[in-house]
Amino acid sequence: MSFLAAALDRVKPSATIAVTDKARALKAAGRNVIGLGAGEPDFDTPANIKLAAIHAIEAGKTKYTAVDGIPELKEAIIAKFQRENGVVYKPNQIIVGTGGKQVLYNALMATINPGDEVIIPAPYWVSYPEMVALAGGEPVPVVCTAATGFKLGAEALERAITPKTKWVILCSPSNPTGAAYTRAELKALTDVLVKHPHVWVMTDDMYEHLVYDDFQFTTVAQVEPSLYDRTLTVNGVSKAYCMTGWRIGYAGGPAQLIKAMSTIQSQSTSNPCSIAQWASVEALNGPQDFIPANNKVFKERRDLVVSMLNQANGIECPRPEGAFYVYPSCAGTIGKKAPSGNLISNDEQFVTELLETEGVAVVQGSAFGLGPAFRISYATKTSDLEDACKRIQRFCGNLR
Repeated sequence: MSFLAAALDRVKPSATIAVTDKARALKAAGRNVIGLGAGEPDFDTPANIKLAAIHAIEAGKTKYTAVDGIPELKEAIIAKFQRENGVVYKPNQIIVGTGGKQVLYNALMATINPGDEVIIPAPYWVSYPEMVALAGGEPVPVVCTAATGFKLGAEALERAITPKTKWVILCSPSNPTGAAYTRAELKALTDVLVKHPHVWVMTDDMYEHLVYDDFQFTTVAQVEPSLYDRTLTVNGVSKAYCMTGWRIGYAGGPAQLIKAMSTIQSQSTSNPCSIAQWASVEALNGPQDFIPANNKVFKERRDLVVSMLNQANGIECPRPEGAFYVYPSCAGTIGKKAPSGNLISNDEQFVTELLETEGVAVVQGSAFGLGPAFRISYATKTSDLEDACKRIQRFCGNLR
């Protein structure tokens, strides 16, 4: 009998972390590798946020805090939700966790019983189905192709709902595709959900501020107030505020659910880092002008990458509405031989050969539930992106 828990048999390691680790190892071995796997802004945390953390340290704010977050951060989150999303919460409806991932995990652990189903539009963030599986539930992927803009439609949602459905997870703008739901698209989904009172909605809004071309972001509780009491609105400071390593995520939702999530957190990690919490107060309450400045750069990078990838043989790359990812199809390369002589039979083989031949690290689409494709994060310096796209063009041009 194995010493390890049987639950591990239900869970796969993170493909995004795996490709980042492999790229790092190749770099350490002296290879010229451009890593486009990590979903992490290359911009530094703004100075005022760092200064707030320093002041917190100097003021001795380095002790344990309330498990679910300091009151000052809860108030900043409440103000953010009301100011930017038109959604009103009380302090007992807010939880702060060690990154958005912990908040999502706590919610699933607090609500999933064996056999409960969770609808997850695919392509999906690699952790969603694994967290559902760890909680003992059944992930129900619903494939959303490029033809639908990688977005879940009302009819597909209706077909996926069963008496066992407990949650629907929506991520907009999306990791991995960058696709974002318009208000009308969300309203079509909420019209379905209103008819199924046993189904709750988990919205992962981590990329809320990273939208382009005058796209207007909205979230479920904002679009359909009648779903307020069964919606968990998840967000954080990682992406828009360039604070990935600070590990602060948060959510607003029904008080009973938030209390249950706090119970899970109290017996696992307890409170998030006190210093990171004080930095996040400044992030949410302080100047926001750096966000559109960063977005301007991200948009330029998106347009560069989309243009260059669409010039590569066998690659088709849609233009996403937000986040900092593109999700090109590599269907046109399947069945061809790489310069190594190996046959490219799927997208995992494509990304492996690309890394070995040209030193470009990307993540295969099959890890996100839809291939043959791959994900590129363009949250890295423009010169590296241009170089990487040239290498991809050369690699695809040399396929036979």
